[in-house]
Amino acid sequence: MKNSISKSRLWTARVMSSIVILFMLFDGITKILKLKVMVDGTVEMGFAEHHVIIIGALGLVSAILYALPQTSILGAILLTGFFGGVIASHIRLDNPLISHTLFPVYFAVLTWGGIYLRDERLQTIFPIKRNRPTIDSNDSNDMNMS
Repeated sequence: MKNSISKSRLWTARVMSSIVILFMLFDGITKILKLKVMVDGTVEMGFAEHHVIIIGALGLVSAILYALPQTSILGAILLTGFFGGVIASHIRLDNPLISHTLFPVYFAVLTWGGIYLRDERLQTIFPIKRNRPTIDSNDSNDMNMS
């Protein structure tokens, strides 16, 4: 099957996915290394310090699966779950909506948008319908008369 995606669309998809991958690699690695800023932030969100490495590992594994073409959809599903947990944590703490609570939503959009733009199989499963001109009933009668 020949790939019919334009170069600009492919590069847009790659940039979107790269943003997600780089952010999640940074987040996961810094949590696994238990950098003070990451430990403090995670503890402030109500998690115990020993959870930091587990959260980092889960984010890192999800990002790696997302980065590999063969497992990118599985990675996107896992990242979506990960982002859902982040959203729930921010809601529980009454954090600001735009800057904190919706931040993972932005990344979920980048995650799925990156795959959607480059994977024709996903476009087939979830087509974005464009409004097509409809035939007016008068026009259809005119067509039948000819």
